[in-house]
Amino acid sequence: MTTAPARTAQDDYTTVRTAIGAYRITAPLVRVSGGDRYEFLDLFLAKSSEYVEPDSVREALALNADGTPFAILLHFEIGDDSWLLPRTPVTAEELTAYLAALDTPADATVEVEPEGWGASAFEGPNAWAAAAKFVDFDISGLTLHGVTEAAIAAEPAALAHLARVGTTGEYGYLLLSNAPEAGHAAAVEAVEAEGGAEIGEQGLARVQAEAGMAVYSAGFAGLPVHEADLAWMVDWNRIGEFQGSEELVKPTAGTARITAVAAPAGTALAAGTPVTAGGQQVGTLVWQAPSANADEELAVALLDAPFWVPGLELETTAADGAVTPLRTVTQPRVIARSLTTRIH
Repeated sequence: MTTAPARTAQDDYTTVRTAIGAYRITAPLVRVSGGDRYEFLDLFLAKSSEYVEPDSVREALALNADGTPFAILLHFEIGDDSWLLPRTPVTAEELTAYLAALDTPADATVEVEPEGWGASAFEGPNAWAAAAKFVDFDISGLTLHGVTEAAIAAEPAALAHLARVGTTGEYGYLLLSNAPEAGHAAAVEAVEAEGGAEIGEQGLARVQAEAGMAVYSAGFAGLPVHEADLAWMVDWNRIGEFQGSEELVKPTAGTARITAVAAPAGTALAAGTPVTAGGQQVGTLVWQAPSANADEELAVALLDAPFWVPGLELETTAADGAVTPLRTVTQPRVIARSLTTRIH
């Protein structure tokens, strides 16, 4: 009996780019119920809940009291409940403490990691074909940011919901259920039946970084909203209405901000290393994406204005004196195959 070779990060990367990759979501779920749940959400989400539609999902930014970013959260509206799911790294303990510090309205109940619930996701140009196995209608009818009831064949009594939302720029779906083990097994089975596979964090993180979503794996790196390029997630007409908003700084043309930079394949780029132009420091490396794309290395750097524009030639010097050329690049870095793959 032979053992299949272990999958590499590049295998997982290729799977997401060309087929479908399934993965378990380990971030802590939160359920918010009660008639005052929107009032509660508006205490800390940087986007109002006023026009949120039933059976939908959106991304929203939550701030700390000092205006620094706490987490990017998915906000689902399902029936009489709101659900939150962190996109950026945060523990259940951190999330519990954050929510407990808010002035919860009388008719709002908050449950962190409600017993029995969990989520899995699958993404890739063929992800729609796997998603079709969970619904009894034409999967093309589930539009982006829509949520629908789903069925898990192995657990017919389970409650499950399928959302069309992703992290990679490819087709993406998320399965939320109170039978998470059966749900994940069903997702993997559906994905494998369509030529995909279960994937690990490294390959997924590389695709996310190429799509302009490095923050999902890298976190905020201690940067404020304007430098972390998250100002687009803030409703600037609600300053003073949600936690931390009065401490925000609006970005300007002179603001330093994060930018994607490419380097030759095989290069190691250490966080904290200065980035220079013509011998003068113009920024600092923040995070290097996993090396799952053989074409180049991709990193995130905090660059002074105007050096965050794409197409500039920069460099960084390692501790041993080795100089590495860098180039600021546009994102998404790779054209998603889903852009030319029709759901049918």
